[in-house]
Amino acid sequence: MATYAIGDIQGCYKTLRYLLTEIHFNPQHDRLWLVGDVINRGMGSLAVLQYLYDLQDRITLVLGNHDLHFLAVAANVAPLKKTDTFHDILEYSEMDRLCAWLRQQPLLHYDSHYDALMTHAGLYPLWDLATAQSLAQEVKSLLQGKEYVDFLKVLYGNQPDRWNENLEGFDRGRFIVNALTRMRVVSTDGRLELDYKDDLEHCPSGYLPWFQLPLLIEPRTRLIFGHWAQCILPIPYQNFYQLDTGCAWGRQLTALRLEDERVWRVENQESY
Repeated sequence: MATYAIGDIQGCYKTLRYLLTEIHFNPQHDRLWLVGDVINRGMGSLAVLQYLYDLQDRITLVLGNHDLHFLAVAANVAPLKKTDTFHDILEYSEMDRLCAWLRQQPLLHYDSHYDALMTHAGLYPLWDLATAQSLAQEVKSLLQGKEYVDFLKVLYGNQPDRWNENLEGFDRGRFIVNALTRMRVVSTDGRLELDYKDDLEHCPSGYLPWFQLPLLIEPRTRLIFGHWAQCILPIPYQNFYQLDTGCAWGRQLTALRLEDERVWRVENQESY
């Protein structure tokens, strides 16, 4: 039995299946951890989502910003973007079933056996593990609750940009989502800069990659994340495991075996 963490798939179904063949994934014995953004950008979003749905007892999935954007579009509270490629899911006769399942997925997963924490974007520097777990559960409850459509309506936006325990309602939920699914660089006082998407060398003045700031977490805890394809880090980089290697941009899809930290990378296999 092995557990494999896989980077941002983003609708690259052929590449996913090729990677699973390369690592000899056996759904009878093995498990998959997925860092989010499983759909959008690539042209096989429906195939990816159907495959993961059928495999749901063997996977652990945390939601990414593209997954949440899809849910908002599917709920008719956000417009399609020119770059969106999940039309195949929107046209699928059983879309509601897939949406209902996707809404059940968390923003954060921690496994004490592996002492490993997985989110899509990383860990906000002003949160310890217990705080992050509690806040992620708040958003999960919103997504699963009766007012989930109202929450998806107000999901978009960069404000508030700094955590305050006194935040309430949807502002509170929006910040939690942004920190766990969109964060890349953070100021020393905890302010998010959510428009920056480039490499590590050109961060805005006064901001650092979140993982270069002091974190309120045990140094031995492994942090597994994706989201930042322009962030090229060795695996591991201290206790950080950045698994988004730009598959949706024609580069690679990466898998990490948690038991021994062996890494596999395969080139994009899509035909378009």
